[in-house]
Amino acid sequence: MSKKFFGLIAIAVSAFSIMLAGCSQSDSSQPSEENKKDELVLAVGGEPDTGFDPTTGWGRYGSPLFQSTLLKRDNELNIVNDLATSYNVSEDGKVWTVTLRENVKFSDGQPLTAADVKFTFETALKNGSVVDLNVLEKVEAKDEYTVTFTLKEAQSTFVNSFVATGIVPKHAYGEDYAENPVGSGPYQLVQWDKGQQLIVQANPEYYDQKPSFQKMTFLFLSEDAAFAAAQAGNVDVAAIPAAFSQQQVPGMRLEAVKTVDNRGIVFPYVKSGNVTEDGYPIGNDVTADPAIRHAINIAIDREALIDGVLEGYGSPAYTSVDGLPWWNPETVFKDADLDGAKKMLKDSGWKDTDGDGTLEKGSLKAEFTLYYPADDAIRQSLSIAVADMIKPLGINITIEGESWDTIEQKMYSNAVLMGWGSHDPHEMYNVYSSKYAGVEYYNTGFYENKTVDDYFEKALRAANETEAMAFWKKAQWDGTTGLSAKGDAPWAWLVNIDHLYLVKDGLDIGEQRIHPHGHGWPVTNNIEEWKWTE
Repeated sequence: MSKKFFGLIAIAVSAFSIMLAGCSQSDSSQPSEENKKDELVLAVGGEPDTGFDPTTGWGRYGSPLFQSTLLKRDNELNIVNDLATSYNVSEDGKVWTVTLRENVKFSDGQPLTAADVKFTFETALKNGSVVDLNVLEKVEAKDEYTVTFTLKEAQSTFVNSFVATGIVPKHAYGEDYAENPVGSGPYQLVQWDKGQQLIVQANPEYYDQKPSFQKMTFLFLSEDAAFAAAQAGNVDVAAIPAAFSQQQVPGMRLEAVKTVDNRGIVFPYVKSGNVTEDGYPIGNDVTADPAIRHAINIAIDREALIDGVLEGYGSPAYTSVDGLPWWNPETVFKDADLDGAKKMLKDSGWKDTDGDGTLEKGSLKAEFTLYYPADDAIRQSLSIAVADMIKPLGINITIEGESWDTIEQKMYSNAVLMGWGSHDPHEMYNVYSSKYAGVEYYNTGFYENKTVDDYFEKALRAANETEAMAFWKKAQWDGTTGLSAKGDAPWAWLVNIDHLYLVKDGLDIGEQRIHPHGHGWPVTNNIEEWKWTE
C-alpha cells in the first residue's frame, strides 16, 4: 500500500545498465536531438501486478493510457466528457443514459460502440473489479451510440465508475488481454518485458488531443535505482522519495506535486470483547476512550512530521480528502498543543497514580500498540515520531513493524498506520461507514455514528455529485458531530505526501492535478499536455 526506498546507488546503476540493454536507446547518456523531440524514458512507478485490464482495476490511480473512459476529471477535478458526449440521470437516480462519440476507433481500427461499453461493464462486474459496481443491476446498448445503466438503488458516486473504467473491445478481449491490451486511448502497447520495461507508442486512431511524444519507455525501477538513472542522464522523468530531494541532479529539476496520498493512524473505536467471523479480536479499551483519540490528534505536530520525515515535501492531513472538492475545510484544527492535550486527558480522568510516567484510568493504563508495514520506511519513521511526540502526554505507544498478513489479524484491535487517497468520494464512505465495519482494510476500527451514516446515505442518494457535496462535508463536521478530529476522531490523520519527480530541463509536464494514493502512475493523467519547451 506504499513505497520502499533506499539502497546502494552503485548497485542500482549497475542494475539499470543491464536493464537498459534491452531498450532501443543508445549507450549514450543523452538521446539524440531527433529522438529527444518525440521520445521519453520514464521511471515513475511500479509495474502493475495484474497487467493492463481496466475490468480488473488498471487505470484506477491514473490514466489507463491504452484505453479511454466515458468521462474524466479535468485539472480542477471537475467531471467532463471523454468518450461520452453527454449523460443524464432519471429522476429517481436509478437509470443513467450515456451518449457516445461517433467514429471513435480502437487502436486496431475497429469502431468503438455501445456494445463495447456494455461488454466492459458486464465484464468488470463479473471480475469483481476494484471499481465498485455492485450497485449495477443491468447495462443495455440501446443503439450503436447509446447505453443505459440501471442501478439497484440511486447512487451519486456511480458517476466515478465512468471516470475509472477504461473501455475494452468486445471483439479483442480474451484471457491474454491484460498483457496485450487494445484500446482507444492515446497510446498502444508495443513491448512489455516483465520486471523491466514497457514500451508504448502513440495510437494513430486516437480521437482527442494528440500527444507530443510518439514513443515512451517506462522503466520499472526501485526509487533508488530511478534516482541513479536520473543522475546518469538516462531518464526524462523519475519518481523519487523525499530522502533524495535535497540532492541536485544536473540537467533536471525537482517538481513537487500536491496529493491526497495521506498517512494516518486508524484507532479501534469500540471496546474489546468481540471477534470477527475469522476469530480476530475487535476493539481496544484504551483507544475506545475519545479523550485518548482527541488528545493524540491535537498533540501531534504535523509540520514537524513533514519537516523531519518528508524533508518538507508534504502537507498536514486532517481528513482523508483534504483539498478535494468534497473536503470540509472546517475540519482544520490547531495541533502541536501538548498543554491542551494534557488538560483534556486530566479532565477525562486520566492520571499517573503510580509515578511510572504512564497515565491510568482506574485499572486501565494508557498504552497500546501501533502497527505499520515493516517494509515501509516512511510509515516506520512516522510511527516512531508520533510515539515520541505522544510520550510526554503519558500515553505509551509501542510500535511494531509487521507484514500485511500479520497486520490483517491485528488491525481490528490495534492502531495501524494506514494510507488512502482517491478522487472518488465513495472512498470516504468505505473508510467510515458502519456498513463497512470490518470489511477488508476499510473501517477496521468499527467506527459508527448514526448521524454520519445518515449524511452518507443522503450523499449517495443525491441527484448528482454537486448536490451530494454538502452531505459529504457535513459527514466530516456539521458543527456538532462528524468523522473528523473535531468530531469523533476515529483517525489521527498525519500528512499528505507530496509526489516528487525529477524532470529533465525543458520538459513541460503540464498542470498536475492533486494526485491520489500512490498506486499506478498518476503523473501521466495529463500525458497529452506534456511537451518540450526548449
